[in-house]
Amino acid sequence: MRRQPIKGLILPLIISCLALAESSNPPSPHGWRYYGADAGGTRYSPLTQINRANVAQLKRAWTYHTEEFSAGLSESLKRNIPPFECTPLVVDGTLYLSTPSNRVIALDAETGKEVWKFDPQAGSSGRRRFDAHRGVAYWESPSSDGKGGEKRILFGTLDGRLVALDAASGKPCSDFGKGGTVNLREGVADGWPSLQYSVTSPPAIYKNLVIIGAAVPEGTPRGPSGDVRAFDARTGKLVWQFHTVPRPGELGHESWEGESWKDRTGVNVWSIMSVDAERGLVFLPIGSPSYDFYGGDRKGNNLFGNCLVALNAETGKLIWYFQMVHHDLWDYDPPAQPTLITLRRDGREVAAVAQVTKMGLVFVLDRLTGKPLFPVEERPVPQSKVPGEAASPTQPFPLKPSPLSRHAVTRQEISSVTPESNKYCAELFDSAVAGKGLYTPTGLETTIIFPGTLGGATWSGASFDPATGYLYVNVNEVGAVAAMKPQPPDSLTPYRRASKWGEYARFWDQNQWPCQQPPWGTLNAIDLNRGEIAWKVPLGVVDELVAKGLPKTGAPNLGGSIVTAGGLVFIAGANDSRFRAFDARTGEELWVAKLEASGHATPMTFQGRNSRQYVVVAAGGGGKFSKTYADALVAYALPNGGLN
Repeated sequence: MRRQPIKGLILPLIISCLALAESSNPPSPHGWRYYGADAGGTRYSPLTQINRANVAQLKRAWTYHTEEFSAGLSESLKRNIPPFECTPLVVDGTLYLSTPSNRVIALDAETGKEVWKFDPQAGSSGRRRFDAHRGVAYWESPSSDGKGGEKRILFGTLDGRLVALDAASGKPCSDFGKGGTVNLREGVADGWPSLQYSVTSPPAIYKNLVIIGAAVPEGTPRGPSGDVRAFDARTGKLVWQFHTVPRPGELGHESWEGESWKDRTGVNVWSIMSVDAERGLVFLPIGSPSYDFYGGDRKGNNLFGNCLVALNAETGKLIWYFQMVHHDLWDYDPPAQPTLITLRRDGREVAAVAQVTKMGLVFVLDRLTGKPLFPVEERPVPQSKVPGEAASPTQPFPLKPSPLSRHAVTRQEISSVTPESNKYCAELFDSAVAGKGLYTPTGLETTIIFPGTLGGATWSGASFDPATGYLYVNVNEVGAVAAMKPQPPDSLTPYRRASKWGEYARFWDQNQWPCQQPPWGTLNAIDLNRGEIAWKVPLGVVDELVAKGLPKTGAPNLGGSIVTAGGLVFIAGANDSRFRAFDARTGEELWVAKLEASGHATPMTFQGRNSRQYVVVAAGGGGKFSKTYADALVAYALPNGGLN
């Protein structure tokens, strides 16, 4: 049950869309209108003012401080400071960003001066909420006079609302929903008022539709639905709803044994969707079923969990699906925006979609059918010894490209960067059972699993250069360590993943340095026309180890890359408070700048009305492993606009 195009739907859809499709948000060569630069998430810019020859001259142009934590941090937040993961948009000279407390701010893109700000938590009682929030979406109504119509900023909130703001003033659009807001909990979370239903990623835009998912609980099997819905961008009215857990009579329902589908939470799109406006398709990276690490109460392949799903964007009807993990037991949900690309095959161009995964595997599929463009084979995988569990006997493995991250570790590969690290990691390894390759289930004994929940690839995603066919992906080399522990008889699930370091423990030492030999984080270039890795370089440094004279180790990273026609890959991401530019052809590091904190966000670039090219990144640190935090949005440009 890996791939399934839905018969009878594809051809009429293609004919209709090729004849009638019209994007209300055309791509701009100078701005950054979408989270991923374009609706297909390529993160590619045609700008060339900053290029290989002059990137070393980049200087900071402006810095904006969000003052996100000006009122101080609670003790709980100090232990896990929310990351600043936003990728801003730039439209017609205005930059739009969001913060970890969901504030939306507009700046003059060339100067960084504040234009307006909106706080969806203003006036609310109780403790202020913080979480990752990756950005907003822009919608512009078609205009018959060619001057452009109504312009709105749309975004989801941490308490489950969809908000529409006037792009010029930042004021709520009174004709959208109720006073500018739609309550997203209605219809999907009504029976679960105390459980999570929040939006942490920007919605997708297709014509006059706002297509949105949400983050739902991962630690309980029952809860809010992960259904994906489309709302009218003008009125806020519901247009369609796609059931991510198929109901009786729907395709895929048989993949849930018995009544296990009922009230199942998870199976949601918490990440970013992609849109093929020309063909009228929206692509959903659907997450894993909950509870993430035990599936004895949900036997079967569990569609549409861990699937890339293509829908008719106009109607929400299923076109095809491809399941990348059957019956997930590892929290291996597809974390990243699908990248819509064009490949060269046998002298012709093929519309494709690439999905990077936490497993370090890259699936490259035909965009119209979901058929793999490189062979994928089902291989036997280790089976679970946890009572009641029934792991899938096989899992899909693409033969190309090669895996981007390791799938196991041996004792000979234990880190020796310092004697203290070696001792700690060797003792940890000896106290556990080493996994037997990818898809080793967590056992009743402490088990070391690669990759862990931090990947492989993460929500950081990928960027794609259409001129070369190279896909750029940053990955982690961080394992997990845990055991399945029996729970009391009245528990919601009979076993839970646990360790003395917590449920999401990493295979790293007391310094949070991974326990295997470096590199611990890499940037990879994949030639997708051939399915071959073109180059791989360490991404990031550990300053303490550099001071000891060790070579570059790479570092754990969150936050993706962009690629430009100037031959550059820009990325922060690494947990070392640095922003870098690499040669897109060779992987040579050409420029590096120190940031206030680690840039756990994907950068963006645009050309101002002054004809100057800027590169912008959020430097916030915080999150899962950063020890520092900040509130800076930073812009770089060439002196004198590159005229010298």
